[in-house]
Amino acid sequence: MKKSWLPAYLALGFVWGCSFIFIELGLVFLSPFGVTFVRCALGAITLIIFAKARKAELPKGKSIWKKLWVVAMLLNVVPGVLFAFAQQYITSALAGIINATTPLMTLIFMLLIFREEKIKREQVYGLLIGALGVMTVVGVWKELGGNQLIGVIALLIAVSCYGASYPYSTRNVIPLGLKPEALATGQLLMATMTLLPFFIFDGFSSNNYATKSIIAMLCLGIFGSGFAYIWNFSVTAAAGSAIGSTVTYITPVVAVIVGWLYLNEEIAWHEPVGALVVIIGALLSQGRLNRWAKIK
Repeated sequence: MKKSWLPAYLALGFVWGCSFIFIELGLVFLSPFGVTFVRCALGAITLIIFAKARKAELPKGKSIWKKLWVVAMLLNVVPGVLFAFAQQYITSALAGIINATTPLMTLIFMLLIFREEKIKREQVYGLLIGALGVMTVVGVWKELGGNQLIGVIALLIAVSCYGASYPYSTRNVIPLGLKPEALATGQLLMATMTLLPFFIFDGFSSNNYATKSIIAMLCLGIFGSGFAYIWNFSVTAAAGSAIGSTVTYITPVVAVIVGWLYLNEEIAWHEPVGALVVIIGALLSQGRLNRWAKIK
């Protein structure tokens, strides 16, 4: 397997880990639709400039653009709005932790919808452990504290979209053989056009244009929705959808640290513990624990 995907993988984990605090700051003056549209529009502008500099031609053909629209809906539009909506009711740290369930969601879609192999016993065990981890993260035995259930539900739906996007891209988009920057640009253009009517109708929440909020949206758009998707396509193409989705193992660590440092968010003991259980479940489902055991 190529090792060149590792730097992009680490950069992606860091940028997406910081995206939760960027969303939190963006919600100061933008609605959930506004946050999602602005990040996609800025990302699209960034990638158009980058693609031209790299002389990467945009995709041609209606069928390709239809596939990119599906990816945009699964990876940008629906989860983007839901994450921004959810962070009105939960902390950015919890959002980052729940995001770590993406590999499990990816595996579920690979097994049930994009099914290419029989379900193994270890995969079933891994999914059950992962489900236990999710329940631990949200603390089903107690109240959610400052977090609200509607936010948790929105996040789980959003993460399900992420889970479907990886195997869909692997089967329908990666085989097209187009450059990652061309695919990412097309994806964000489709997302931006889809979100534009919603932004016009309900894009702003207040007139509080704080400097730090504007800077946060610039970072979220240029890096979190611009270069990040080039890295995402590159990693998925080089390492596969199962490994590509595990970038969400890094994001909760970054999200928790950043939320604690800059937003003074409190972290309950069961949130990192549950995140660890989720990761163990995902590793077991993907057969990595067995491979590591054989190596040792």
